[in-house]
Amino acid sequence: MLDRDVAAQLDALASLGAPALSEGTVEQARHNYAAAPKPDADPLVRVEDHAVPGPAGSIPVRVYADSTESGLPVIVFFHGGGWVLSSVDGHDTLARRIASRTGMLVVSVDYRLAPEFAFPAPHDDCWAVTSWLAEHAAEWGGDPARIAVCGDSAGGNLAAGVALRARDEGLDLAFQALIYPCIDDHQESYRSMSSNATGYFLTAADMEWFWGHFVPDVHRSDPRAVPARAEDLSGLAPALVMTAEYDPLRDEGEAYAERLLNAGVPVEVIRYHGVVHGFVSRWHTMARAERAHDDLADALRRAFD
Repeated sequence: MLDRDVAAQLDALASLGAPALSEGTVEQARHNYAAAPKPDADPLVRVEDHAVPGPAGSIPVRVYADSTESGLPVIVFFHGGGWVLSSVDGHDTLARRIASRTGMLVVSVDYRLAPEFAFPAPHDDCWAVTSWLAEHAAEWGGDPARIAVCGDSAGGNLAAGVALRARDEGLDLAFQALIYPCIDDHQESYRSMSSNATGYFLTAADMEWFWGHFVPDVHRSDPRAVPARAEDLSGLAPALVMTAEYDPLRDEGEAYAERLLNAGVPVEVIRYHGVVHGFVSRWHTMARAERAHDDLADALRRAFD
């Protein structure tokens, strides 16, 4: 059963007759996504905008910390939005919340968006920032030897792709936190894609639309774009996989977690009942998000301890 506050939000959206993200143009989807109300921002000691060298020029990043200490564990955060929507501004409140709850250094990446910049551009930007931090994190008060990747939805896809590349290129990540991640473009393989196809904020049609903008057909077999295509998951960083009961992406996230576990990777899987995709960013309207924030912070602290 849906949580009462989640059901109220879905009813409110339905009463407005709001179109699905995939029913309009990219520009309309971006406008509607940006216009949605957001929770109040947690105050922090440090919030700084910087840039990191990338494959196509400087990559904007925003650095968050709730202290001025040095040697902090580093969380590289990749925002959600179907690789098409949002930005460091759009996910500012969630990045702040992660920094506030963990006490760690959070670096939020303003990667290039599809369809203007399809794969591999978003992945390459996220990888460039992560690998740069592995050498330079101390410049911002972080520990270059203690780095985790984290992302929600499309950001979870990017985090999983960066974790795969880190293993293959010898960058030692401490952890990967995947919040209702997009793992597989073969949607027909998962029951949740049909049982939660409509009526729960994110739709199955939205996901087909997002994948179509993000990954050209020529790259659909690349596991950095579609992590489900990875044949070998052994040797990856330990993982937390968080899913939502009424989310089309639920089953693919849990299937990926099971594959990680079978490959010998330490994994914690948490399914949050009564909630929909995106709830972690909406704690002003969906109370169960607070529990998810605590679980995420606890998992990250354990990873670095």
